[in-house]
Amino acid sequence: MFNSSHFHPMLVHFPIAIIAVGFLFDLLSHFLKKEVWLPKAGYWLEIIGMAGAIFAFGSGYFFTSPMEGEAGIMREKHELYATFTLISIIIATLFRIVIVYINKDNTNLKYLSLGLLFISFVFVSITGYLGGTLVLEYMIGL
Repeated sequence: MFNSSHFHPMLVHFPIAIIAVGFLFDLLSHFLKKEVWLPKAGYWLEIIGMAGAIFAFGSGYFFTSPMEGEAGIMREKHELYATFTLISIIIATLFRIVIVYINKDNTNLKYLSLGLLFISFVFVSITGYLGGTLVLEYMIGL
């Protein structure tokens, strides 16, 4: 029988990968200026990563069971960094959408946008690490 606690593990891997690849594409676009597809791909990956992060956060919030002891402490850290990730990717994406919309994406604002996306990348990496620790060290979901 299908268990709703599987929603979170099923959804969470996509935003991790998409945010990381979006950041990589944006970073590379600053060095490979002739590759005009890189910033466009990074832009759309950032939007898709934000949407995926919203769903992943919601699935973790609504569909995972409470935990006690050391696993509970680790889950609280995971949730805290998931919140940081969600807030940072929303801010980074909305900022990027605004600078693209006002046609300022080829100004120095692109560096601020890249910095915001880097912060999101760091937070999603920490969140993923803590989630992996929950699964591997505390056997959550196995």
